[in-house]
Amino acid sequence: MSDNTLGEYLRARRELVRPEDAGLRVTGVRRTPGLRREEVATLAGISADYYLRLEQGRDRNPSAQVLDAIARVLGLDTTAAAYLRGLADTSAVRRRPSARTYAEPVPSGTRQLLDVVGLPAFVENRAFDVLAANALATALAPGMRAGENRLRTMFLDRSEQDRYPEWEDQMGGMVASFRSSIGTDVDDPAITTLVGELSLGSEDFRRLWARHDVRPLAGGTVRMWHPEVGELELRREKLAIGGTDGQLLVLHHAEPGSPSARALTLLGSLAATTAGATAS
Repeated sequence: MSDNTLGEYLRARRELVRPEDAGLRVTGVRRTPGLRREEVATLAGISADYYLRLEQGRDRNPSAQVLDAIARVLGLDTTAAAYLRGLADTSAVRRRPSARTYAEPVPSGTRQLLDVVGLPAFVENRAFDVLAANALATALAPGMRAGENRLRTMFLDRSEQDRYPEWEDQMGGMVASFRSSIGTDVDDPAITTLVGELSLGSEDFRRLWARHDVRPLAGGTVRMWHPEVGELELRREKLAIGGTDGQLLVLHHAEPGSPSARALTLLGSLAATTAGATAS
């Protein structure tokens, strides 16, 4: 990854802001997408030369007041503004622990919960590596098994994509959440390798990654299709696991009494039958 992540982020977000949304009057043909550098500088109350130095990486220690002013001009929400401040805090970048630790342990209590919760559930780390999963989660989607990376399977495995009828709509949020999750940990070799692999293998990932969108890690509704039980509409919850470096417990559940709930029950029976046959 580039060593000028602050400048890349500023440029990417600047190019996504429509001048009229920033209160500017547009006349004639504009060759520059979004806002011009000097427009951002003027609206933020700083010199054009100083803003240019920020984008070029020649000044990496802007004040909090300058960052807040730029965030306002770029229309950044709370999560994106916090991400911007994190990129500017180079000391925080150096202190950040590795985002991916392959021997990263899952608390024993959480592992026990996976076995008894009765819902598709798995544990992921900040890089979206699946660290542990129950049989029902793997039955719902093979990409939800320990050892997989959710980004890799969703972008590079066509069979996994086929399980999500609204795959294209969900991927933007997933990439934005990934960027929020890894934060300023841009020098982690495993993260760099993963982003490089996805960039080479998926045009969709390259396009979404270049936007530099940032969104909070949150649950939501997801539609899925399963070859044995059909279509499901599930609620995905992401719960922080205390005492870990950003691990999340991810659960899927359906509205009680709904067709999706009945489909999940059937899937559980099929998974149990398969497990019993394997054990025997």
